[in-house]
Amino acid sequence: MQRLKRTTLQVGAGLASLTLIAAACGSSSKSTSTPPNTSSSTAGAGLQINNPNSSGTPVTGGTLTVLGTSDVDDALDPNIGYYTLDYDVYYLYERNLYTYPSILGKTFTLAPDLATAQPAVSDGGLEYSVTIRKGAMWNTSPPRQVTAADVIRGVKRSCNPTDPFGGQPDYSDVLVGYSTFCTAFSKVSATSAAAQKAFIDSNDISGVTVDPNNPLTVNFQLSKTASYFPGTLNLSWANPVPEEILNYLPDSVALSQHTYSDGPYEVQSYVPNKTIDFVRNPAWNQASDPIRHAYVNAIDISETGTPTGIYQEVLANSPQADMQFDSHVPSNFVPSLIASNNPDFQLVTEGATNPYIIFNTVSPNNNKALANPLVRQAISYAFDRSAFVQNAGGPDVAPPLTHLIAPGTDGSSPNFDDYPYDPAKAKAMLAQAGFPHLTLTWLYRPSQSVTAGKDFQTAQAELAAVGITLKGLAASGNDFYGKYLIPGTAAKAGTWDLAEAGWGPDWYPTGGKSYFLPILDGNILPPTSSNFGFFNDPVANNIMAQALAAPTESAADALWHAADVEVMKQAAVYPLESPNEPTIHGSQVHNCVFIGAIQDCDMANVWLSS
Repeated sequence: MQRLKRTTLQVGAGLASLTLIAAACGSSSKSTSTPPNTSSSTAGAGLQINNPNSSGTPVTGGTLTVLGTSDVDDALDPNIGYYTLDYDVYYLYERNLYTYPSILGKTFTLAPDLATAQPAVSDGGLEYSVTIRKGAMWNTSPPRQVTAADVIRGVKRSCNPTDPFGGQPDYSDVLVGYSTFCTAFSKVSATSAAAQKAFIDSNDISGVTVDPNNPLTVNFQLSKTASYFPGTLNLSWANPVPEEILNYLPDSVALSQHTYSDGPYEVQSYVPNKTIDFVRNPAWNQASDPIRHAYVNAIDISETGTPTGIYQEVLANSPQADMQFDSHVPSNFVPSLIASNNPDFQLVTEGATNPYIIFNTVSPNNNKALANPLVRQAISYAFDRSAFVQNAGGPDVAPPLTHLIAPGTDGSSPNFDDYPYDPAKAKAMLAQAGFPHLTLTWLYRPSQSVTAGKDFQTAQAELAAVGITLKGLAASGNDFYGKYLIPGTAAKAGTWDLAEAGWGPDWYPTGGKSYFLPILDGNILPPTSSNFGFFNDPVANNIMAQALAAPTESAADALWHAADVEVMKQAAVYPLESPNEPTIHGSQVHNCVFIGAIQDCDMANVWLSS
């Protein structure tokens, strides 16, 4: 999910993109047979509407105008994006080995993208081989075939010392040689592109090699069987990059102005926090890309709007407002859209934990009160989840979620609620813990979301009722992660105590590992994980380890459920909702099929009415 996006990073109803989210629907952990973005509703998932407006003959041409409120997180770096918006734009210019297609009923099923087929498995499940499609070209001068060596270069860059990929816990424990390589790489200068290039060129990852019989095939060697490993290959750590990219520091302004494309579009211009403009990539050809059709000639993304303003422009079918980017329909407009049966409106299950409240367990504030599970449990009893659900548009839009794993992911189960709303109990527990009065800081992003502001006000009122003073720390979309959450320094300094983020699995349906290790494994902490609250529970860590070693998927399911029970017992986080995403596009936009992993429609597959 994510998603920092990247995850997980993820969007609640009327909420801004939080991280990369992957989702499925249904109350069972085995839900692959029921696509979540169909017109029928699913028990426990709330109302679902999907009107992709895909009828008619596709039209080529025109400029797609897309409006948003914030920028990508990674300065267009192809190997470190772990945030929903990063993956949204990757679909345009940076192809993954595997991705989710814009086909109803298949948007949660990984399909080969740069890869010719699903990975070939050998050596008793310890080796996975992926072959790159012939004809997939870089827009270098002259154009050049994407190769297995390019994949290996990308894998190496993913643990760079400047800004490493946040989802490393998904695969670092099983990929042979990766951790050793990354440990050595961490000692290289974080500010010298030349030093990092020299290290990458002169050091190898023993478990990632070019097949001796085919320069287009890369072999991944695992230290132990991991049936979920192919799912990780849709993430940016495995994206190929050309050798020219090593001339620039990861996640740098210089890199963002010198991007390379193997997708249908290339970056024409990028002004951070303002605009990204894409035009056709002349090196791309349809024969090498089964996922994208690149109907429009150009895509212009603006990042300076407001959620309400963007919604109103799109609703009015403004020629300068074809689609939304990171901004979705504000919750107060959703009921009328449902009632009117607006054909350009979509409400689609995310299958994610979005949002959830993070407890900063390393905050020095209040004599380290949040390090005490009893305090976190008391605060959890003080929250009325139904009030947050109403802020997001009600249970049809934001079905409540009382535990971490959303329906559709391994280990999910019918709701269990350890903390039903009970302010009297909360107040008594705070007194018992020795903290009858606290002053806490709530980190949130009002500029991106009407709901985020409402949630802060709700939390402030509910906590005041139990003796807690809640102050707000408003942050921009970029600062929320890049300044306050990802580095971990702000958490340790006590800059914030509570924050509202979102998460979902990085792949389907075996993504239980990606739910827990990135955000709750105490053995891997920021900046190389998304465990923003620095939660560390030996019991939970042990259950996670057992789940990873489980011999069968069903055994792993039971253990991921046990991990869910344990982290909720310790009040590691306070989940709020598993939302249905409300989005709208102009009536001139066709084939806008919502993809949960990017919380948007694939812009490379929509077309415009003439």
